[in-house]
Amino acid sequence: MITGAARGQGAAEARRFLEEGAHVVINDILDEEGARLAADLGDRAIFVRHDVAKEDSWRALFEEVEQKFGRCDVLVNNAAVFRLASIADTSVEMMETFFRVNHLGTLLGMKYAAPLMKKNGGGVIINISSIGGLRGFPRAVAYGSTKWAVRGMTKVAAMELASDGIRVNSVHPGFITTDMHKELTEEELRIGAEMTPLKRHGQPSEVAALVSFLASDEAGFITGAEIAVDGGWTL
Repeated sequence: MITGAARGQGAAEARRFLEEGAHVVINDILDEEGARLAADLGDRAIFVRHDVAKEDSWRALFEEVEQKFGRCDVLVNNAAVFRLASIADTSVEMMETFFRVNHLGTLLGMKYAAPLMKKNGGGVIINISSIGGLRGFPRAVAYGSTKWAVRGMTKVAAMELASDGIRVNSVHPGFITTDMHKELTEEELRIGAEMTPLKRHGQPSEVAALVSFLASDEAGFITGAEIAVDGGWTL
């Protein structure tokens, strides 16, 4: 199950899991794009409209998944909002939106995935944070604070759910070429590439490769980890 999967990084993750032989549940509030992606991916992919900020939506989603598949082996908490604003320009409404999607949405995903995973002997939860959850950025108090929260919640969940056979890790993408880049100026994008030791932006498929690995049995001894996929940016 992948949230925010109608396009960009989430869509790349969905494609990668299909390549690995999984059945994929694509979640998003973008109905047309999500349904089109599921149709393109074939019979092992379905689209379910889902708002990560609403608990009722999570409850209904897992009821549908359990009824259709009987299990959920992997949850990727990928959905997020991103917008830049200084502390002075960050409104209560903006902060609440970031909290509900990036922070609360991740918590609710773990809350509703864990019981179904436990029932089937375990599973994997992968929370998509950011390099903004590893260090500070100007004009990112709303985004950065919620991504730091994702990083912290991951560690709590890894401790709490290990006895149920559930591994929980966080992934911290750097400058990745997605629609989120539209929030950045050309100069900011140029500087982002220049400050990356590999001197380029990353591709969604490169994040998807890491997510796929963490979901696999090959990563069976990895939990509570925070892994940057950023071309060395955080160095």
